[in-house]
Amino acid sequence: MRTVITITLVLINFTVIAQNFTLPLWPDEVPNSKSTSIEEYSDSSDIVRISKVINPTIDVFLPSKQNATGQAVIICPGGGYQILAYDWEGTDVAKFLNGHGIAAIVLKYRLPENESNIDPHKSPLMDAQQAMKLVRKNASSWNIDRSKVGIMGFSAGGHLASTLGTHFDEITRPDFMALIYPVISMNSEFTHMGSRNNLIGKNPSNHLVTLYSNELQVNTNTPPTFLLHASDDGAVPVENSLVFYKALVKNKVPAEMHIYPEGGHGFSLALEKDHLADWPDLLIQWLKNLD
Repeated sequence: MRTVITITLVLINFTVIAQNFTLPLWPDEVPNSKSTSIEEYSDSSDIVRISKVINPTIDVFLPSKQNATGQAVIICPGGGYQILAYDWEGTDVAKFLNGHGIAAIVLKYRLPENESNIDPHKSPLMDAQQAMKLVRKNASSWNIDRSKVGIMGFSAGGHLASTLGTHFDEITRPDFMALIYPVISMNSEFTHMGSRNNLIGKNPSNHLVTLYSNELQVNTNTPPTFLLHASDDGAVPVENSLVFYKALVKNKVPAEMHIYPEGGHGFSLALEKDHLADWPDLLIQWLKNLD
């Protein structure tokens, strides 16, 4: 018994002092799931691509206590709701934010295309909502201000982030959103069809199309939003950001949008794109100026 207690205390202490650690999103039973033979798969041949997520997690990256600003960002990597570009649009971004005193939580969320989901379209949002609850629950021990927890997403991860920001209750409402070349709409005229097909199927009902067209879900309580896109994005048309910005302005939601003439899609921190390389600094300035 003494050995068990000692090991438990060591693990608890490690969780408290570690700056990077992983936690299960659902410590007990994962909701909206069913038994399957599918196993999670990770390919790291260039960037880390994760698919077939069965047991979602959060990777928590904390700045030093002295540098902590109190802000926290939950990051949703993109990948068309088929894979997660986990380092490219996740952990690399988390480390950047840590360098500015911002806690970063990378969400490894379930993808709707695998057979482990009962109602596939529900799982990603469930996971995002649970991540928000976990971060706020642990806010004091992670040096986070509970009123300064936002969500950030890239591409399809931007759709998930904007879904959380427009489909929320009092506990799960983000305090802000940062949407980077996001999928916003399920409108077939300008959506990303791969994301749409994976999330709501190839023949979705009108109800689901409307429900997940997040430009239609904006209201006066939608969180302040930072939007970034390139005009020549050949995968996710810039119209996605434009219609969302228009809806934010109509509802008098504070919004900042940056549209670059060139950049394409999936540029992450844009370290090799000179004209885009300042966008992370624009985000940091925006975060500093939030009320």
